[in-house]
Amino acid sequence: MKPRPSSKKSPAKASAERVVKDIRRQTRRHFSAEDKIRIVLDGLRGEADALMSARLAANMFPLSTQVRFACAQAHEGVCRLLEQAFPETVEMLLDEGRNAAERPGSIAEARARIGETVSFVEELAARAAHADSAALIAHALPNGMIFDLTAEQYARDWAQPQFYFHVMVAYAILRGEGIDLGKSDYVAHMFPYLRPGTTPAQQR
Repeated sequence: MKPRPSSKKSPAKASAERVVKDIRRQTRRHFSAEDKIRIVLDGLRGEADALMSARLAANMFPLSTQVRFACAQAHEGVCRLLEQAFPETVEMLLDEGRNAAERPGSIAEARARIGETVSFVEELAARAAHADSAALIAHALPNGMIFDLTAEQYARDWAQPQFYFHVMVAYAILRGEGIDLGKSDYVAHMFPYLRPGTTPAQQR
């Protein structure tokens, strides 16, 4: 008769599970997405940077790459609409993203890249808003494919979907790693348009 496997957990595993449960309990409260991520990082302490290597699936890029590629798409989109050359930052972001499996970097570095990207886009946003929507853009890919689009088609059908694809994958990775993000965190940009007095007791 085979011995029954013990259901008793090792002290290390039990301790790790307690940390995860505590993190999930805290992030269920109503915090901003950044606050929720900070709570998780505080709970993980020295292991926080390991999040940058987390993946949604084994054959997909890690979180570090998703952050870099989203930033690169934001840079590229604005520059193409303004018909100006890409800054050197774009190639740096793409290089970091491609090599993230070996060099994922830190949470602090990822946040710095996001901050730099936001500043760049905000600086050029006013000019991009007045770009000619009918201007023609020949969008060439590294594999030789070329898409002939108007500026409006490029912004709507390429730039925005490419950017949000990487943002959504990053969101899904963070959710899968125990950060209790919800749709309200993903669409936080909509809340300035919310009619006063119509907010439910808990946004989920």
